[in-house]
Amino acid sequence: MPSTTPSLFRRYYRRGAAVALAVGLALTATACGDGRDENTVVIGTKFDQPGLAIKNEDGSMSGFDVDVARYVAQELGYAPEDIEWKEAPSGQRETLIQNGQVDYIVGTYSITDERKERVDFAGPYLITGQSLLVRSDESEITGPASLENNKLLCSVTGSTPAQRIKDEYPGVQLQEYDTYSACVQALRNNAVDAVTTDEVILAGYVAQSPEELKVVGQPFSEERYGIGLEKGDTELQNNINAAIEKMQQDGAWRQAFEDNLGVAGIATPTPPAIDQN
Repeated sequence: MPSTTPSLFRRYYRRGAAVALAVGLALTATACGDGRDENTVVIGTKFDQPGLAIKNEDGSMSGFDVDVARYVAQELGYAPEDIEWKEAPSGQRETLIQNGQVDYIVGTYSITDERKERVDFAGPYLITGQSLLVRSDESEITGPASLENNKLLCSVTGSTPAQRIKDEYPGVQLQEYDTYSACVQALRNNAVDAVTTDEVILAGYVAQSPEELKVVGQPFSEERYGIGLEKGDTELQNNINAAIEKMQQDGAWRQAFEDNLGVAGIATPTPPAIDQN
């Protein structure tokens, strides 16, 4: 967010500690420079990833990332009705954070050194790996190397999986779309031969259409999902980390994973250790 705008943690702090620290907090009770309601939190996530973050027909949000985001918001002092959800496509995430359009992003956001030059991360809250999604009758594609035989692969613009294919498998014909749902639709329509992203994302699509789709091969990367936030906001970063650790310890993390991704046949992993920043 802009430097003139109080951080989410400071906005939360004014709400949650008003009674105990009324005098001190009164000094920082000026309105946010972005004109947003201080009683709401704006969370960026995906709207089209089954099992992780999807906007349902009734407008509600569901998925593992959504449950993590809600838990963190609760620990920061926000009720579910105080949350404003904002779609955060892969290629726009850093911009959304830097422009102050979101308070934080929980949306299959891999922690990378390049991204850490522009934003900070709390977490990681989940570790997964890149894999391949194909049609259920596909037999030739067994891993990324097999895609070099005139196969068309789809991934999302601005994503870590797309960049890895460019860097490590330059012989693969890569098609880039704005969303993974668009990639999956292209796969169903025979416009591409495979889709690549993280295994947990692909598993959500398999769970929706197990007779049409399958995941093949072994994961060929390690992706560490973090919660993206404004660079330099160590207060918010530390408090989100504390919320993630609490979610892991009280069983809510495991329950959220099993509720949202267990149906896809993925074994519940051990929650990852939080980075020591």
